[in-house]
Amino acid sequence: MIRQHRLQRYGMFQAAYNEAAKKVSPELAGTAPSRAQLHRWTSGELKRLPYTDHCRVLEAMFPEWTADELFAPCPSHVLADEPAAHTRSDERADLESTADRVGPNPYADVTAVFATRAEFSFAHPPHALLDGASSIRAAGLSLNMLCQQYPDQRLYRLIEDGTTLQALFLDLEGKAIRAREQEEGYTDNHLTTLTRLNIEVLTRLRKRLSPEAQERLSVAVYDETIRFNITLINDKLCVMQPYLPNARGVDSPTFLAERNSTGTGLYGTFEEIFNSLWERGRTV
Repeated sequence: MIRQHRLQRYGMFQAAYNEAAKKVSPELAGTAPSRAQLHRWTSGELKRLPYTDHCRVLEAMFPEWTADELFAPCPSHVLADEPAAHTRSDERADLESTADRVGPNPYADVTAVFATRAEFSFAHPPHALLDGASSIRAAGLSLNMLCQQYPDQRLYRLIEDGTTLQALFLDLEGKAIRAREQEEGYTDNHLTTLTRLNIEVLTRLRKRLSPEAQERLSVAVYDETIRFNITLINDKLCVMQPYLPNARGVDSPTFLAERNSTGTGLYGTFEEIFNSLWERGRTV
């Protein structure tokens, strides 16, 4: 379909995707897949469909096909009309970067990298990540994505409907949060105040939940040098950000990893980090 619509050059596909995205929903503008991500889409190696928003846009670009059909094996009648193999190989080169062709799975299970948290949030807004999730595990400093960027009522409904949430904050009374405030140049307990507010958001929400749902919301704190902000969704998707020296969290690069079938990627590494931090944490 990409070739039939003359979108085999990545820049042309990107422009067409973003134009269709704006028509589907203004908030999806600028969310075209990266060059490497598009290559994975066209390689036939996906184990499941892309995110729902991607599927919505692709169906707007190619209205004669559903997302399930676009990512299914190519029908024989379409193959019969395809150009020669050498032509297809030449066209595919436009979708690939040199790094894509280094070898099998050169990026482990990392599916996207963003220069800042702001760029990540624009491409993957919290509602797109969390809506419908069955489990959420988050560890970091103040966990703003959960507590400031995702509506309380939406989170309430998620947990009432069966979602389990584990939220691990930096300890308000600990040494690590004071060290981080000093590193970021705050002199007014800014991070401590924000973290206290966010913990209260979740503890107040927990009181509103039904007794059964309350057991699915766990809040804890830890007092260790902060290295990563980690969010694990549905035991499959990992959003990871390192904490940079002398820089706010919003300025940190953000990595997206999806658990692969071999279990050899970065997802397992950061899941292990989360689990060890949680085990050493203190329940609130």
